[in-house]
Amino acid sequence: MRILGIDPGLQTTGFGVIERDGHQLRYVASGTIRTTRTEGVALGDLPGRLKILFEGVSEVVARYQPDTAAIEIVFFNVNPQSTLLLGQARGAALTALVTRDLPVAEYTALQMKKAITGHGRAAKGQIQEMVKRMLQLPGLPGTDAADALGLAITHAHAGAMLDKLAQDSGLQRRQHAMLKAGRAY
Repeated sequence: MRILGIDPGLQTTGFGVIERDGHQLRYVASGTIRTTRTEGVALGDLPGRLKILFEGVSEVVARYQPDTAAIEIVFFNVNPQSTLLLGQARGAALTALVTRDLPVAEYTALQMKKAITGHGRAAKGQIQEMVKRMLQLPGLPGTDAADALGLAITHAHAGAMLDKLAQDSGLQRRQHAMLKAGRAY
């Protein structure tokens, strides 16, 4: 199974692609989509920047053909205006995923950090180091790419567990915030 992780941001959106084969995880790709310093798009041009994010995530999906995606849930920020802008960036990324008919799981930063490091308040550097170790990377990924890879790894473990529970119990899999046909389950 190929999993795409997305760490949304208005200036920089991280992405990470991994493959899960049983319990084995393999790195495929990672990087960032930047909306700053883009030719023809001014810093204050919110619609233009959202278009870049939508097209960038769509291009990543087309290139790497993931089976599923995981994206970070944004709760709040100190600055309400920043939270609104981040929510719009997340919406652009989420729309790009669901228009490609990808199932999307959502995880909080706390859930991802706990899954990757064992501690919900882990620093960015700790996430980078653990992602490097878990995927046997030669160097540290950038912070946004590491968070995206962390989301993909979190979903690889959580998704496998939920699938196993559904098989063993005969119940239909229903996951909080799983998106399908415009509805959240």
